Amino acid sequence: MANSNKPVARLSGMSAARILLAVFFAVAVIAPVVALLLHLASPGALEVFSTPAFATSLGNSVVSSLLGTALSVALALAAALTLTRTNVPLRNAWAIVLTLPMLIPSIAHGMGLVYLFGSNGIVTNFLGTSWNIYGLQGIVMGALLYSFPPAFLMLYDALRYENCQVYDAADIMGIPKASQFARITLPYLARPLVSTVFATFTLIITDYGVPIMVGGKYSTLSVLMYQEVIGRLNFDSGVAIGVALILPAIVAFVVDLLTNAQGNLAFSVHPKRVGKSAGRDAAGWVLLVALALFLVSPLAAFSVVAFVVKYPITMTPTLANIDRALVFGMDEYWLNSIVIAITVSVLGAAVSWLAAYVSARAQGGFGRALHLVCITTMAIPGIVLGLAYMMFFKGTPLYGTIGILIMVNLVHFFASPYLMAYNALNKLNASLEAVGQTLGIPRRRMILDVFVPQTSGTIIEMASYFFVNCMVTISAVAFLANVSHMPLALLISDFDTQMLVECAALVSMVIFVTNVAAKVVFAAVKRTLAK
Repeated sequence: MANSNKPVARLSGMSAARILLAVFFAVAVIAPVVALLLHLASPGALEVFSTPAFATSLGNSVVSSLLGTALSVALALAAALTLTRTNVPLRNAWAIVLTLPMLIPSIAHGMGLVYLFGSNGIVTNFLGTSWNIYGLQGIVMGALLYSFPPAFLMLYDALRYENCQVYDAADIMGIPKASQFARITLPYLARPLVSTVFATFTLIITDYGVPIMVGGKYSTLSVLMYQEVIGRLNFDSGVAIGVALILPAIVAFVVDLLTNAQGNLAFSVHPKRVGKSAGRDAAGWVLLVALALFLVSPLAAFSVVAFVVKYPITMTPTLANIDRALVFGMDEYWLNSIVIAITVSVLGAAVSWLAAYVSARAQGGFGRALHLVCITTMAIPGIVLGLAYMMFFKGTPLYGTIGILIMVNLVHFFASPYLMAYNALNKLNASLEAVGQTLGIPRRRMILDVFVPQTSGTIIEMASYFFVNCMVTISAVAFLANVSHMPLALLISDFDTQMLVECAALVSMVIFVTNVAAKVVFAAVKRTLAK
C-alpha cells in the first residue's frame, strides 16, 4: 500500500517567480512576435517588398528619420550642454519645460503644427504667409517635437553625472576649453550619443501619429502599415511592413547592447565649476527660450483652439466644446485611459521590479536569459506589437477586451522601467541575501523589508513612466481598441477626421492636464516616501 504520508514537494518563492515570469513572457512577448514572423512566409506578405508603394515609403521614412534624428540630437546636445556647462538660472525649471511635449500623444504634435502653420493656421494667418506644412518639412518638425525630449533627457543625465575633476586638472594644466571639449567631453559622450541617435531614429521611423497628420502625399512606412491594416484589412501587407519596421529597432538594440557591454566610461559624480561668461550664458539663454517656445507652441495652440466657437472662422471664446466632446463620449474614453494607465502602472511596476530582482539578484542562467528577453522588448515598435497581438490573440477570450490593451501597453513600455529597477537593485550590497540567509531571514522578508524600501523611489518613477506613456500612446493600441474600450488618445484622430478640430484640441489638453496632475501626485508620493 502506498505511503500516504509522503511529503509533498513545494515550490520556493523564487522558483514560483521564475515560472510566472517565464509564462508571462512566453505568452505576452515571444508567441505573438513569432506568430507575426511566421506569417511573413505567406506569398502575399513577400510580394509587398517589390511594390512601388513600399519602396517609396521606405525611402521617405529613411530620409525623414535621418533628418529628424540629426536635428533632434543636435539640439538636445546643445540644450544639455547649456544646462550643465553655463550659468543659466532655473536649470530644473528649464529641464521640465523642455520635456513637456512628452505629456501629449505624437498625433497631437502633428495636429498642433496644422493649427499653427496650416493653410488657416494661427501663425500663417498672423504673418500672412502661405508656407506649406504638409510633406517632409512637416514630418521633420513634428518628429523634432516628440523626439527631442527623450533625446535631451538621455544626454542631460549623462552630462549631469559626469565627474568633472578632470576638467579642473585640465584648467590647471592650461588646456584650452575647445581642446577639453574635444578630448574629454566628446569621448565621454560617445556611448550616450550612439544610444541616443539610434533610439531617436527608431522612435521617428516607427511613429505614424505625426506623418498621418502632416505627411500629406509624403507616405511613410508606418502610415502605409496603418492604412493597409485599418483601411484595407490587408494583414499580409501589414506583416511585411511591420517586419521592415522591426529591423531598425533591432539594429539600434544590438548597437546599444554592444556599446554598453564594452564598459561604462562614466566617472564618479563631481559637479563642474562653470566660470563666468556673459556672452556664452546669453547664447544659452537664447537657445533655451527658442526651444521652449517651439516645443510648447502646440500646447498654446490647443489652449486657444479648444475654447473657440469654430476655428478659424469664429474665434469667439466658448466652453461649448466641452459639451460637444462629452456627447461623443470623451468622459468614457478618458475613464478607459485612466483604468488602463493605473492598472499598467501597478502591474507593470510589480512585474518589471520582480523581473529585475530575479535577473539582478538571483544567480544562474535563467537570470541572464530573463534579462535578455526583458531588454529585447524595447526592439519591438508599438505599432508592430499591436499587429502581432491582433493576429495572435484574435478569437481568444482576451481579444476585444480592456485586458489586451493593458497587456500590450505593459509589454510595450516594459524595458525602461525594468532597467530602472535593474540598475537600482545592482547598486545594493551584493551580500544582502547571504547575510539574510545566515540570520535565518526568509527571502520574502528580505524583499519586503530591505529591497522594496531601498528602491521605493525608483518604483514610483517606474509607475509614473508607465502611467504617462499609457495616456499618450496610440501605436500599441491602434489595432486592438474597440468602441467600448477605446483609449482617449485615439479620439483625437476620430475628431480630426470628423472636422471637429476644437474637440480634438480639447482632448489633447485633457491628456496633458491629466499627465501633469499624475506627475505631481507621483512626485508627492516619492517625496513622502523619501522622508
